[in-house]
Amino acid sequence: MSLTTGIVGLPNVGKSTLFNAITKQKILAANYPFATIEPNVGVVVVPDKRLDFLNELYKPASLVPTTFEFTDIAGLVKGASKGEGLGNKFLSHIREVDAIVEVVRCFEDKNIIHVENDINPIRDIETIALELILADLEIVDNRLNKIGKKATMSKDKEIKKEADLLTKLKAALENSQNIRELDLTEDELKLIKPYNLLTAKPIIYMANVSEADVKGNAYVDQVRDYADRTGAKVVVVCAKIEEELSELSEEERLEFLSALGIEESGLDQLIHASYSLLGLKTYFTAGPDEVRAWTFKDGMKAPECAGIIHTDFERGFIKAEVMSYTDLEACGSEKAVKEAGKMRLEGKDYLMQDGDICYFRFNV
Repeated sequence: MSLTTGIVGLPNVGKSTLFNAITKQKILAANYPFATIEPNVGVVVVPDKRLDFLNELYKPASLVPTTFEFTDIAGLVKGASKGEGLGNKFLSHIREVDAIVEVVRCFEDKNIIHVENDINPIRDIETIALELILADLEIVDNRLNKIGKKATMSKDKEIKKEADLLTKLKAALENSQNIRELDLTEDELKLIKPYNLLTAKPIIYMANVSEADVKGNAYVDQVRDYADRTGAKVVVVCAKIEEELSELSEEERLEFLSALGIEESGLDQLIHASYSLLGLKTYFTAGPDEVRAWTFKDGMKAPECAGIIHTDFERGFIKAEVMSYTDLEACGSEKAVKEAGKMRLEGKDYLMQDGDICYFRFNV
């Protein structure tokens, strides 16, 4: 299952440094706007300690963790919705992602230029928010102009429903409200999905701090307050430290984090938060040949999850042999799980759970 989070922000807030750390790729990180022109895509491993236990238990020939895709998108400037800076190019790239990580500068450094010449995280957040709102408003207006007259004259209930929803969205956007903040029904969300509205995408604010402020500062507090009001999440990261951590061995990395008094790196927190933001969970397949983690969306049934491995698995699905990771860890072996009566056969209506370990039975 391929899902992408886009990393966005104003120029010189630390996006490319963060992206370097996430992917261990050495892309251009320069002290001037638009150092990143084309979106850089990186696939990262989702940290999951359960794989360590499964690897030790099964000793497989291959161990495959689940992954997540981050896209680093060129810095946005005021007026992007009208074509300023990289304008429409930025907006087209961000439309393609499933969720947004907005890097917000929460550190002082006279050697790194800020496009507004001072540090004000809420102003920066609102600058980007306004550009995204204006871009969405243009799409909504265009669609309303196309179907508005038809909706008033036609007896087509679907067209009228769409026009009514668009009118509701337009009012919200004109009131500087993000679509994600509206209490939309499942039917309404399905109806607007083809529009790929920017402000409907879930968002995490990544507060980028200095080495001295890894546990937060006054700027971070401002971002948290803003996020609480708008239903967003916040992760505090020092991009410089994360880049240093990316160069270390796992043992050195743990020692460094311990010295800083941090249990989990900012990047691990960001990956987990992004994973959670999109409602993603993990199930496993396990055996002597391979132990593998698979990403699925919360609410998916067993046949759909089987289809993530191969479409034939979904098409010919019969049953899923399932045990939970917690039961396997507690019992110590598959045999013990079976003897405890905790191995189950589940059918087509079974809702997959995070941590399920599955063997799919199918026939095509």
